[in-house]
Amino acid sequence: MARVVVLDYGSGNLRSAERALRRVGADVTVTGDPHAALDCDGLVVPGVGAFAACMEGLRSVRGERIISRRLAGGRPVLGICVGMQILFQRGIEHGVETAGCGEWPGVVDRLEADIVPHMGWNTVRAPEGSMLFAGLDPDTRFYFVHSYAARRWDLEPNSTLPAPLVTWATHGDDFVAAVENGPLCATQFHPEKSGDAGAHLLRNWLKSV
Repeated sequence: MARVVVLDYGSGNLRSAERALRRVGADVTVTGDPHAALDCDGLVVPGVGAFAACMEGLRSVRGERIISRRLAGGRPVLGICVGMQILFQRGIEHGVETAGCGEWPGVVDRLEADIVPHMGWNTVRAPEGSMLFAGLDPDTRFYFVHSYAARRWDLEPNSTLPAPLVTWATHGDDFVAAVENGPLCATQFHPEKSGDAGAHLLRNWLKSV
C-alpha cells in the first residue's frame, strides 16, 4: 500500500483529500512534518484561497524545499488547485505579485470570463498518452472552484527530457487544467470533489507512486 502524505501547511481541503485517497487504497497521513513529507511514497500538496497566503504557509513548513528535494530524487508530488498554482514562477492577485515555487515558468492570474469564479463541473482536453486521464472518456467532467489560473504554458521543450503533458480546459478563455511532468503532477480542479472521475484519476496517480 502506497504511503501518501497530504501536506498540512494551513491551506487546503485536507480531510477531503485524505478521504478520497483512502478510498482508492492509499495509506494516508495528514501532516506538516518535513521528514514525513520527504520519506513518504507520494506527496499531495492541496491549496485553497489566495496564492500569497498559500505561499506563506508553504514556506512556514519548508514546503518549497520539500517539493524540490522530492523532485530531485524522482519522487512523486501531486498539487491540487492552488497547490498547483504555486508550482508556477509567480502569481498576481489584486495587483500584488508573489513568487511561487518556480518549478514551471509562467504566471497565474485572473481568469478572463463573464462569470468569475469558475465554479462547477467542466470537461478537460487531455493529451494523448496521459497517465492521469487514462481510461477516462473525453466528456468526463471534473469539479472546479477558482478565479485564477495559468492561462499560458511557457516551458520551452528540452530535447533531453520528455515534454510535459498539459491538459487544458475553457472558462471564458483557455487555462491549464492539469500537468504531468515526470514525478510532478498537478490539477487545477479538485479530484477529491469530483466523484468517481476524481477517484479514477487519483487511482491512476497512485500507480506512479
